[in-house]
Amino acid sequence: MSELYIRVAEDENEEPMEIPSEDDGTVLLSSVAAQFPGACGLRYRNPESQCMRGVRLLEGVLHAPENDWGNLVYVVNYPKDNKRKMEEIDAASAVKIKRGFQKTSDLIVLGLPWKTTEQDLKDYFTTFGEVIMVQVKRDAKTGNSKGFGFVRFTDYETQTKVIAQRHMIDGRWCDCKLPNSKVFWAGACPDEPMRSRKIFVGRCTEDMTTDELRQYFMQYGEVTDVFIPKPFRAFAFVTFADDQVAQALCGEDLIIKGVSVHISNAEPKHNNIHQLFPQFPGGSASLAAMFARSQYQFPSSHV
Repeated sequence: MSELYIRVAEDENEEPMEIPSEDDGTVLLSSVAAQFPGACGLRYRNPESQCMRGVRLLEGVLHAPENDWGNLVYVVNYPKDNKRKMEEIDAASAVKIKRGFQKTSDLIVLGLPWKTTEQDLKDYFTTFGEVIMVQVKRDAKTGNSKGFGFVRFTDYETQTKVIAQRHMIDGRWCDCKLPNSKVFWAGACPDEPMRSRKIFVGRCTEDMTTDELRQYFMQYGEVTDVFIPKPFRAFAFVTFADDQVAQALCGEDLIIKGVSVHISNAEPKHNNIHQLFPQFPGGSASLAAMFARSQYQFPSSHV
């Protein structure tokens, strides 16, 4: 029998890879394992019964069902215990790698003069380092500035330097802060900020359930709560026991039920604006009123 290629995939829903057969039409398990490490066999879905069937394996050689591989897609078999351990190790490694890499965040710039434009903002902050994004928040109807904006830097050290000082922009003192990482419990010490344990899961589909999301995210760490708004609004919130797990996942695009979802920080609700920005110049009352009117949102890059 002439050499042919059979289609093999790690999962039925994934794109298959072609594996070469031997001269006699069989396929070596080692050929499969070379592309799918840890593979111990193959299975396929019977077109008539729609049940999964195993491919016969003898002494490391896989034999075609009824001597014909056909145009089916064959799915890789793994030892259950080994596969579970590998998935756990991969998930844990991904979180550790993420923890080791400090990503920059969108900083909120408070107290901007009404005349300040995005170009003015970029020109100012470029003196500190490379700027990825600047945005001045404006009223949707009038186009007037709301007195605050956002900036994001390429380098984490630049971000740290900018947060550590106040800034004179267009003749006015302004503050830069992390909008959702410094949330304080009532009575907590200001020197010990609590990072958010909640993440925002964007681009969800209506068939995703709270149990499915909980089960998926438990591979990264203990999940304490999952919330999907009703009526459905294409997003969900997931809360972890460990804030480091939540922060490690932010900025990632993950595949859940075949759909790409985007993970970002969950915007906290502050009932008291004075607690978040106690040192804001010009009076906290006016600032609180501004935030109540604007109901600020993060830039579109977050969702």
